[in-house]
Amino acid sequence: MENKYLNKVTTLLKQARPKLPTTHRLEFKNVFGAVGGYVSGKIFISCGKFGVALRLPPDVLDDLFQKKEARHLKYFSKGHVKKEYAVLSKQILGNEHQLKKLVGESIKFVLK
Repeated sequence: MENKYLNKVTTLLKQARPKLPTTHRLEFKNVFGAVGGYVSGKIFISCGKFGVALRLPPDVLDDLFQKKEARHLKYFSKGHVKKEYAVLSKQILGNEHQLKKLVGESIKFVLK
């Protein structure tokens, strides 16, 4: 597993949701050369060359794409778009409040 991606995603989650490992089963696995974060066995976050992507409900995705705060996720340049994911902008990654909210939305979405 790519350590730099694992370090990035674990650091980000510690900032956004410090209690997550104590409230849910949290695991990380290799996904197409990136690192996928799983909560209770369901993938909700991915980190790789493309940046950091969250799996989110359609209404949240639409809002992020409209505001140009995110872009679509593709694991490979010629690969297909992962429709349930948004690659977050640097502005969102730097906004602790917004990031915390989006990580929460993602966890809620995958656990329903």
